[in-house]
Amino acid sequence: MRPVRLSFRRSVIFVALAALAACAPLPQHSLGHISSQVIEVLSGSSLPSVLNVSQRQQWLDRLTWGGSDHDAAQLEQQGLKAWLTTQLTPALGAMPAEVQQRIDALSISQKSMAQLQKEIADQRQAIRAAQDPDEAARLRQEVQKQLNLVSTEAQKRHIWRALYSSRQLQEKMTWFWMNHFSVSTRKGDVRLWVSDYEEHAIRPHALGNFRDLLGASMRHPAMLLYLDNASNAAGRINENYARELLELHTMGVGSGYTQADVQAMAHVLTGVGYTTREADAPPPKLRADRQADYVRQGFFEFNPSRHDYSPQVFLGRPLQKQGLAQVDEALDHIVAAPATAHFIAHKLAVYFVSDNPPPALVERTAQTFARSRGDIAATLATLLTAPEAAQHFGKRFKDPMQYVLSAVRLAYDQRVASDVSPVLGWLNQLGQPLYGRETPDGFPLAQSDWSSSGQLMSRFGVAQQIGLRGAVLFRTDPKAPLEKPPYPDLAQRASVKARLPSLSQPTQAVLSQARNPADWNSYFLSSPEMMFR
Repeated sequence: MRPVRLSFRRSVIFVALAALAACAPLPQHSLGHISSQVIEVLSGSSLPSVLNVSQRQQWLDRLTWGGSDHDAAQLEQQGLKAWLTTQLTPALGAMPAEVQQRIDALSISQKSMAQLQKEIADQRQAIRAAQDPDEAARLRQEVQKQLNLVSTEAQKRHIWRALYSSRQLQEKMTWFWMNHFSVSTRKGDVRLWVSDYEEHAIRPHALGNFRDLLGASMRHPAMLLYLDNASNAAGRINENYARELLELHTMGVGSGYTQADVQAMAHVLTGVGYTTREADAPPPKLRADRQADYVRQGFFEFNPSRHDYSPQVFLGRPLQKQGLAQVDEALDHIVAAPATAHFIAHKLAVYFVSDNPPPALVERTAQTFARSRGDIAATLATLLTAPEAAQHFGKRFKDPMQYVLSAVRLAYDQRVASDVSPVLGWLNQLGQPLYGRETPDGFPLAQSDWSSSGQLMSRFGVAQQIGLRGAVLFRTDPKAPLEKPPYPDLAQRASVKARLPSLSQPTQAVLSQARNPADWNSYFLSSPEMMFR
């Protein structure tokens, strides 16, 4: 076999092809329980009973992190409606034993959040007590090392699940909501809390009820710390979380709420914070008439001494309740607002269908959201089974997360990666680090944000690494030599063969110039067709 050497000319050809493709469409609830609304939507849908190879691939590309031979076999065996029903059922997907063992070995799996937090608190206490400046500096480095470890382990757990979980839609929606209710590990102690935030605030509700999801996010230290509500108190109002709650998490900018509503919501949210005191610690000293209002649930704390009890008018109506009950009352009004249904429906349609989804599709999806009182799975069922959605198969440009995971899943199917650090590196290289969006708007989803010539050239570099040196994923020792050959024979994958007839003539021409399987892998993984789903 000739040496593996990709020509710069061929790489430029593919970047040019991908750039052209980016400018125009390519041719051609509670866990384990599915709601009655989902069953109703699926029963009324006109899904095909039999799918050909190409159609199976289209459904897999849309609902999973990238179709593989294993997924295609499952879909063929179950049939579309049964497979879709399974995907819409909130559940923790069964993992290959090797994957579960690796997740179980992480410190975030072996220690509770209380233990992790106490370790950091004890280390910081030691820093304050240190007499020697060098010792204090060493301890500070240890704290940073521990915070980075917890954050990195959360990233690895997320990637392992995304690559190998049988509940692919659950995984895609976990990423979607983590991006929607975005927090950044680049701010303070969010690194410490992000693993628990995903595991207990976001993941359990990813296909559940939006009101529950919103409330879980609001009560978590990661969100309260990131958007500064932990410092929001009567007499020291901080509007940051209230503003983003309305603008980014629910109703959307320009939807009819006013600055007065932002201010009212900020007052409502005073006293909503968290505590790291021991679980059996007594509550803070409070006025006798406020003691009954104190609430502590895990790390979440509602402290009446920090709450503004003045009357509030929100979204045009006086709020009737007080204390934490007033917070829940305001959230109920937000979720019931038609603007919230439309905002969430539109964002889901952008994620799954198109940058500019058909208005009628968004409207029907919003109606299901409103009618089901925020049932996420039912809302998705309406969106995904709509005829308009099928018309956009193969036209949705992949953001870096979708691109990298789909390439890895296609290339290596169910072979378990021992080390997913390279995947995290590829995401960083493409500008979408997991939990790394510094601003609260989350990473953008539009094609225009990810289709520049620089992005496409970077994707070609990532395609080379996956296609030529993917063996780095399976190396348990970073210093050990790579297995031989260090790449798969991608052209022989059944799911790849299924795509070949639909490839454009320019793509087929470039693939025909491949001198060896490694060349072919890189050309295929960086082809214009691989940029869309």
